[in-house]
Amino acid sequence: MIRENQRFLNHLNMGLDALLVFFSLPAAFWLRFNVFPGIPSVPLEHYVLAAVFLAPAHVLIYAFFGIYESVRKKRLYQDLGRIFWANTLGFVLFQMVLFLLRGVHFARGALLIYFLLVNILTGGKRVFVRKRLHHFRRLGYNQKHVVLVGSGLLARRYIKELKRTPELGLTISGYIADGEGDVSLRYLGTFEQMEQILDKKKPDEVVAALEMADFERMPAIIQACEKSGVRLSLLPFYADYMPSRPQIDSLNGLPLINLRRIPLDNLGNAFLKRSMDVIGSLVLIVLTSPLMLAAAVGVRLSSPGPVIFKQKRVGLNKRNFYMYKFRSMRLNDSSDVAWSTNSDDRKTRFGAFIRKYSIDELPQFFNVLKGDMSLVGPRPELPFYVEQFKEEIPLYMVKHQVRPGITGWAQVNGYRGDTSIEGRIRHDIYYIENWTLLFDVKILFMTLFKGVKNQEKLQ
Repeated sequence: MIRENQRFLNHLNMGLDALLVFFSLPAAFWLRFNVFPGIPSVPLEHYVLAAVFLAPAHVLIYAFFGIYESVRKKRLYQDLGRIFWANTLGFVLFQMVLFLLRGVHFARGALLIYFLLVNILTGGKRVFVRKRLHHFRRLGYNQKHVVLVGSGLLARRYIKELKRTPELGLTISGYIADGEGDVSLRYLGTFEQMEQILDKKKPDEVVAALEMADFERMPAIIQACEKSGVRLSLLPFYADYMPSRPQIDSLNGLPLINLRRIPLDNLGNAFLKRSMDVIGSLVLIVLTSPLMLAAAVGVRLSSPGPVIFKQKRVGLNKRNFYMYKFRSMRLNDSSDVAWSTNSDDRKTRFGAFIRKYSIDELPQFFNVLKGDMSLVGPRPELPFYVEQFKEEIPLYMVKHQVRPGITGWAQVNGYRGDTSIEGRIRHDIYYIENWTLLFDVKILFMTLFKGVKNQEKLQ
């Protein structure tokens, strides 16, 4: 039933997208020449005719971008990002066609309004539909039925993650294992009975979460799923060592899993991020210069010593650099080996104030301009602690494969100052493996609204 429903919903989704694209161009014409003064160079009929061709073209581009694939396990920002780039491609192709049709002159203002409208309408539709689907799935509707294979630690982790995300609409019908294990699900039978179980249950998906000792059973599990025509997903026993989105390479048909694929290794992605850093840091230096001047005067008056505090940190490719801050503490001998805490008696009164509102971090815009840091990325650490944590925290050194940042995914999720290192690294790794330019923009906005003020107490 779920497959039939999915096909119907996909067709409905495509039809709605076509209608939204179709109405966006005439609506853009109306807004351009009724809200703003001007005389159209071509009549409304030309816009309607163009919309007739644009609607199916956009739906085809959406399909090419994989927008109509299942979104249960995809993040909303990923879906919106693909919509934006698909609409951009459609807009560019439309411009090329208009260039070839030299006798047709569409108003540039109307075309710009059209581009904004088509993104707002198709993106807004997806936000609305996703929210409603999440609501209905929490109520138990539109469920996708899963049979779990395995009863060990991996299986229990899978069950735990599904319980945390009921909006995905995934229901486990039961589990298959050699015997009843410590799993709070219905026991369906043994591995040998798997083919009969699948024929009887007819699940939408099978998830194999086998421990290393049971991995030899995988060929029989794959064969049973293929015979029953059921989709199979694997949760490998080495999942802790894999990125969230692994890259699969091939050596003469032999698949190779790249365990540490980083989007910023791509030169195009790196150029986009660096461009945003340079432009953003210049703009922010200009905008915050009055505040930085006031902070410099306050630091100078609050206690003797330099205005700028330079501290050695570990950055990209494990290279050391000096990170700049407004000095918030009295001069001391332990600045390179000691963390500051919320109740640190080394802080001056003015220093506690600028730390609470992150004003002490403003000179790091110059670190970004120099190329030592980025606006967004994992926070850099002291060399002393890097040597300690790389032995204690799994995957800790992965964070040094990208530039450190002024703010990051960990910081906007509450991991600032004296907080869990494991929690920070977990969020840093997620950011590194899932980087997009829109993700950076999202983090910057989250920093602006909830990440500037920290929990430190004023003295």
